Amino acid sequence: MAGNSQRRNRRTSNKKGATVGSGGQRRRGLEGKGPTPPAHMRKGHKKNRVANAQAKQAARRPAPRRGGPKGTNELVVGRNSVVEALREGVPATTLYVQQYLDNDERVREALQLATDKGLNLMEAPRPELDRMTNGLNHQGLVLSVPPYDYAHPEDLTAAARADGEDPLIVALDGITDPRNLGAVVRSVSAFGGHGVVVPERRAAGMTASAWKTSAGTAARTPVARATNMTRMLEAYQKEGLMVVGLAADGDVELHELDALEGPVVIVVGSEGKGLSRLVGETCDFRVRIPMPGGAESLNAGVAAGVVLYEAARRRA
Repeated sequence: MAGNSQRRNRRTSNKKGATVGSGGQRRRGLEGKGPTPPAHMRKGHKKNRVANAQAKQAARRPAPRRGGPKGTNELVVGRNSVVEALREGVPATTLYVQQYLDNDERVREALQLATDKGLNLMEAPRPELDRMTNGLNHQGLVLSVPPYDYAHPEDLTAAARADGEDPLIVALDGITDPRNLGAVVRSVSAFGGHGVVVPERRAAGMTASAWKTSAGTAARTPVARATNMTRMLEAYQKEGLMVVGLAADGDVELHELDALEGPVVIVVGSEGKGLSRLVGETCDFRVRIPMPGGAESLNAGVAAGVVLYEAARRRA
């Protein structure tokens, strides 16, 4: 009996001895790990791979220019047009080249110019370029140009006064040909003007065509957009600027206009209709350019250049 008692005691003592614990692992293992992440965030999942690929593609895509109006990129299509745009420094971001394209002299020059300017080079199949250009004859080259970064009309006068100069601005009323806009920008730059103002609607904007005509001067001559041209001219008048409208039947001849020596806005109307009624009524002066040769009117770009030259001569 004694032996049995000892064996029972040994078994009892073993049960009461120190036990090996889990160190809290079981408890942590029973704790929840939170909600299951969505498929596109789970590593290795198909949707995760797709999301990563889309993010990388977006990172390669050029960032939109700040300050410009909302809109899609402009496309310049065709080998000659693309090469000319690149030569003139049109601010493009991406050159699309058709796969398996015949490599002629224009293609080589376009690729070289795009590489020198640090543009994105994207190869695309012909059906994709056809879709991008709505079936235009792109000849395997398409240049993407982001929306122009327009200034505010008040920026032009502020910049002039910051330089200690009287503002010299040209406002275009109803000019719809972007080449005329480019020519005016070029004249403003040549004769020391401080910028060009155009209406937001029913008027030419700074397209690739306007940029090319400006011969690169658009890079240093700001173009502003006005929501309402009449109110913009009235705001300039409150700032102390004289508003001078060009009109074939103007009351003052150009050489008689002393207002060109001070802060001034020169308003040029469309070739067909001239100044609109409200804009014409807002002008402080309606000025005509004498033309001994008998021509009825001048191209808008030429007319602006003549008046800008006279303003620069008087200010010199």
